[in-house]
Amino acid sequence: MVGKLKRYLIGKPMKSNALEDEKLSKLKALAVLSSDALSSVAYGTEQILLVLMTVGAAALWYSLPISIAVLGLLTILILSYRQTIFSYPSGGGAYIVSKDNIGVTSGLMAGGSLLVDYILTVAVSSSAGTDAITSAFPGLHDHRVLISLIMITFLTLMNLRGITESASVLALPVYLFVISIFVLIVCGIIHYATGGVSAPAPHYGATLSSVSLFLLLKAFSSGCSALTGVEAVSNAIPNFKQPAEKNAASTLLMMGAILGAMFIGISLLAYWYGIQPNEKETVVSQIADATFGRGTIYFIIQGVTALILFLAANTAYSAFPLLAFMLAKDKFMPHMFMVRGDRLGFSNGIIILGLLSALLVIAFHGDTENLIPLYAVGVFIPFTLSQLGMMIRWIKLRPAGWIVKLLINTVGMLTTLSITLIFIITKFEQVWMIFVFLPLVMLLFHRIYLHYENTANELRINLALDKPVIKGSTIVIPVAGITRVVLNTISYAKSLTDNVVAVYIAFDEEEIHRMEAKWEEWNPGVRLIVLRSRYRSVMKPLIKFIETVEWKTAESDHITILIPQFITKHWWQNILHNQTSLLIRTYLFTQKDIVIATVPYHLNR
Repeated sequence: MVGKLKRYLIGKPMKSNALEDEKLSKLKALAVLSSDALSSVAYGTEQILLVLMTVGAAALWYSLPISIAVLGLLTILILSYRQTIFSYPSGGGAYIVSKDNIGVTSGLMAGGSLLVDYILTVAVSSSAGTDAITSAFPGLHDHRVLISLIMITFLTLMNLRGITESASVLALPVYLFVISIFVLIVCGIIHYATGGVSAPAPHYGATLSSVSLFLLLKAFSSGCSALTGVEAVSNAIPNFKQPAEKNAASTLLMMGAILGAMFIGISLLAYWYGIQPNEKETVVSQIADATFGRGTIYFIIQGVTALILFLAANTAYSAFPLLAFMLAKDKFMPHMFMVRGDRLGFSNGIIILGLLSALLVIAFHGDTENLIPLYAVGVFIPFTLSQLGMMIRWIKLRPAGWIVKLLINTVGMLTTLSITLIFIITKFEQVWMIFVFLPLVMLLFHRIYLHYENTANELRINLALDKPVIKGSTIVIPVAGITRVVLNTISYAKSLTDNVVAVYIAFDEEEIHRMEAKWEEWNPGVRLIVLRSRYRSVMKPLIKFIETVEWKTAESDHITILIPQFITKHWWQNILHNQTSLLIRTYLFTQKDIVIATVPYHLNR
């Protein structure tokens, strides 16, 4: 039943040699890896306006120069990450760059920040997509969390089906969104130019004594939330078809051009239309309403905007498992993240990402505004470390044209560092938890690494000196009575060795006499040892006996505890029986260096 459901949800297993067919073309990669960055158009301008509105509508004209500054930073990031792609074609982005050039600790800070950022990407995207739906259908506002969780579940299942299949399904909504936004921008400009706007924008150049540099910097840093996701292409280079680095660089440039044009277009329309942020309606919704009215085109724009905001999470589903794989390969995360699933994706990373993001949505009640500052800080820390790492690389290697490359990364590093500090200073009450959570994540990385190193050191052998030690074998069989299960176990034990002993735990004298008489009558050729348990405990007498056998025979014999166990035909029938065998096995596995084996006997009804 479970197997059939799994096949229905994620499809049939794929052969390992089909991995190359799972690589992405530029068009599919643009949809999958750029959906996060492109979707930020839906809320980037809104974040700027939210800050400016704190001093009044007359300050909204500042959104234009701030948007231009954000566009300048986008250009720097695109150029610098393009350099990263060609320098580190194996992928990994900020984690690999920082670890290779600055040090392991910096690499773990970048890697930890990115993992947190990808979890936040899914949470923010699903929450923002829900906001777009509730803007069009206000009656659904109270069901935001449920809608977000449904979409996270859908994306998790889609990505478990494989990156190529998910890209094929999800590419259409991404390109529909891009087309819809450009249609909105062109029609909006025509609408404004022909005098169709009833609410004129505030006078350009208006100054307010209450507008401080601090406020402008805060608005600028908020607008930089539109740049999240830019690094995803450099992280996921192995997912591209060959030549991977060239295809990744081209995809990055296309993404930057599309994102820049859409962001500046929405910012201009928001200013010209005099749009003010509204808790119940997004900025894009207000622009579409003012341009087309609440007709078919409006609902199409809102529909594809909701879709792209949901699907922005797909960027994280592509990048998180790959980054987790690289960290696991370096022994900083559990090895389970290195395992490919039935559909050749890193399914454990996909599932963990879905679960953690769902928990975050529930914890924040689907409130996008509360998540975005934390989200932005999580991505600007690796931005800064990546730029610094590339600066150090150019200074060390000094390849042809290194001065220009160094200049690009230096400007990028100083800018992203400034934005990170602005976020920390201006929104500390919203981002303080990252200073608690990120060190804990880094500590966890170190503890995992230490465990793997200690395990490797303990398990490592000297090929010249360490040889197998040949011993005899003593088998102990715990029995609860004389049954076919015990018969089956004794038969197997005697096929291995003649040194077999059965152990029975009795609670009273009558029970002892009855068991001894039946065993003598049966006479299976195995000695029976009866242990008295005054306090009705099975475990304590048995463990004490095993310790005695272990002490007497450890030098000469291998000790095997052979546990008889019958398997019921239906899973629910297990509830009707004591699970003493499971308790014995669990305890011995964690406490003793002895062999524990189970001999199953399957019931037919």
